[in-house]
Amino acid sequence: MKLLITGASGLYGSKLAQKALDMGIDVFSSDLQSNSVYGNAVKLDVSDKSQVEATFEAVKPDVVVHAATLTDVDKCELNKALAWKVNVDGTKYITQACQKTGAFLFYVSTDYVFSGEKGNYVESDSPEPINYYGLTKLLAEEIVQTLPETDFFIARPSVIYGSTPAAGKVNFALWLIETLRKGDRVKIVTDQWNTPTLNTSLAEMTLEVIERRLTGLYHLCGATRVNRFEFAVKIADVFGLDTSLIDKVSSDQFSWPAQRPADSSLDTSKAQRTLNCKPLSMDKALEKLKGELDQKA
Repeated sequence: MKLLITGASGLYGSKLAQKALDMGIDVFSSDLQSNSVYGNAVKLDVSDKSQVEATFEAVKPDVVVHAATLTDVDKCELNKALAWKVNVDGTKYITQACQKTGAFLFYVSTDYVFSGEKGNYVESDSPEPINYYGLTKLLAEEIVQTLPETDFFIARPSVIYGSTPAAGKVNFALWLIETLRKGDRVKIVTDQWNTPTLNTSLAEMTLEVIERRLTGLYHLCGATRVNRFEFAVKIADVFGLDTSLIDKVSSDQFSWPAQRPADSSLDTSKAQRTLNCKPLSMDKALEKLKGELDQKA
């Protein structure tokens, strides 16, 4: 099997490439800089239609995992043209190329397609994004859904974290661990709820979907709904760090260009029923994270 991953230098894409290689899959890892560590490196700007077409012609992928996206929520709000170009146009070009070549498309969306008024969203709930990032991701989902039902899978994760910095960024869990180890105080909000997703778990679920050629829309994320403060305290507990350094704050104390959903947590019942590799509880995910970091030490 030839697997093309877009956004392969990211937290999820790099872990997916690593896991896929371990399974003997022929991996092509693409990103803007062509600096992917795992598999065959491919330089690709998904917002350039000619580059997308040339890449598909050269690689001839059987499966495409489209993870390349502008994830900076505030940047999307401040630069809507760029957000549209990457998240909407990029997905359109990838989808068109999959349709032309017959490749199976696994699209990585987000919990931010929801307003956050309800929480514990199931797949059949109506999306209602409250920021531009969420809007572009929802429009991208709709583009993917123009493919025949047998040819695509849409996954919605939530707050992806992992044991390795990726694409020059440190994710929430690593940032918190590093900050608390230095003895610095942190301010964490208590009024934003989600279902944090370990990148290793998401990669493993992705590979099962690909192997089984599952189709449709699924919430592939952590199985535990928590607010950011609870998540931070749990991380500190697991890693033996000082929880008294974590200060409770509310989100109205921050001035962000983009609104955040108050509760974008996702219900994983559908994935729990369907997958053998099931969404992980927060306790199990953090134990796995600790094991990965201990191995690196």
